[in-house]
Amino acid sequence: MRRRIAVDPNQVALLRSHLELVRKESEAGAMFKSGEMGDELLALKSEMLRHLHPPAEDMFNAAKNRSEALAEEIKATLGELGETLSEEEEHVERLIAERPMAALASAFALGIAIGFMLRRH
Repeated sequence: MRRRIAVDPNQVALLRSHLELVRKESEAGAMFKSGEMGDELLALKSEMLRHLHPPAEDMFNAAKNRSEALAEEIKATLGELGETLSEEEEHVERLIAERPMAALASAFALGIAIGFMLRRH
């Protein structure tokens, strides 16, 4: 009496594709062993693998260069922002000095508005 075993079709397909890959690799291995053409194909294969999987040091250097360039851009942007803020600070100080009562009334109104907003939440 035979027992039926449940087999997952995905596993069967995976096994078939793996067997097909092994068969193709053995055929390719036989082809690679045939003289000068095989040497060229092996060299091409190793070069393609090198380009597809760059060494970790190359990847590290590329990431380091990108991060340094980004840091320089951030420093430049922050410098420009600092200059703009200092110019605006001078402008606000001048406005407050020219109209102290209007500035005081504006600050009071803003405080009341913020108080109402915080009270609702």
